[in-house]
Amino acid sequence: MKTSLSSLKGSVTLVGAGPGDPELLTLKAVKAISNATVILVDDLVNDEVLTHANPNARIVYVGKRGGCKSTPQAFIEKMMVAEAKNGECVVRLKGGDPLIFGRSGEEMMALKKAGISCTVVNGITAGLAAANSMQMPLTHRDYAHGVVFVTGHAAPGGEPTDWPLLGQMVEKNKLTLVIYMGVSHAEQIQSGLLTHMNPATPVALIQNASSVQEIKSRTTLVRLTSTIQGEQLASPLVMVIGDVVKSAAMVSQASVSPMKVRYNPWLVA
Repeated sequence: MKTSLSSLKGSVTLVGAGPGDPELLTLKAVKAISNATVILVDDLVNDEVLTHANPNARIVYVGKRGGCKSTPQAFIEKMMVAEAKNGECVVRLKGGDPLIFGRSGEEMMALKKAGISCTVVNGITAGLAAANSMQMPLTHRDYAHGVVFVTGHAAPGGEPTDWPLLGQMVEKNKLTLVIYMGVSHAEQIQSGLLTHMNPATPVALIQNASSVQEIKSRTTLVRLTSTIQGEQLASPLVMVIGDVVKSAAMVSQASVSPMKVRYNPWLVA
């Protein structure tokens, strides 16, 4: 049974809406959305997710996407605080998982300083959905002992990622590298990783993972930038770099239609 809107006390819940497929919502996320009186929605959230909202809830779009005009983060935080102090049950609805590149740390700190109760409901992050769409694991006893999730760009004015050092660590420790938001810095990522990584390292590129607009492509590290440009791939794009991509190739040869995956020449080490 849905909770009465008038009986709810001021609070904020950061909810992960998942990578795109509305059926990937958790039951806990559905419950939080249906109980909300105010929902602040990110740009990448599938509209079908909002079918779970109470019809009397107020829905505010606060889209945030790399490379596009976005609602300032400070404004979103002030809105959450103000609505909660007015007694609203606020849901901050985010694509993927709030705790992975979702600015949840900044928002939780702002809410704590304002004395606002805050909880988090996890969602499936795009990196996992991207790997699943290619039918490959992110860890594998033969190919990868671990996985690293990293953003492709730093905060304005922040220190950029040391890609050569990261590439050395990935190569030395047999890890899978999953890069979010890296399209605009693909050349720097590629050149930095190539300092220590094999040019033939396989790469999977997944745009709009799990959604009906999903596009998948396979290439190699040395062809990373040219593939993105040639295939006209764009954000939101996940790059999966490492030998686990070999397992995707093996599976696809047996079970994936060639029409569903864009194939590029790539070398298997």
